[in-house]
Amino acid sequence: MTNFLHHFAIPECEDFLRKLRASMAPGGRVVTLEFVPNDDRISPASADFALIMLVTTPGGDAYTFKEWDSMFQNAGFGRSELHAVPKSKEHIVITHLST
Repeated sequence: MTNFLHHFAIPECEDFLRKLRASMAPGGRVVTLEFVPNDDRISPASADFALIMLVTTPGGDAYTFKEWDSMFQNAGFGRSELHAVPKSKEHIVITHLST
């Protein structure tokens, strides 16, 4: 998923992820490309993006990795991993199906 879920509030993201989870084959993974701020919600330079989501969406946000991991787990997935994208403000979250 590329820069999609940040447009929605957490409950809507979790609903979508549950549907995605139900459609996946065993052993599958979800690869998500998003702006992922640190826990301080300011670095790396993500505060401006969070502000854009606040102004332009009904409930979107720049979610931290802890928030992404929680959303995926609440939707029935297993562990998630965070990977930086070189020379970019974005990150990749790789999430495995729970076993």
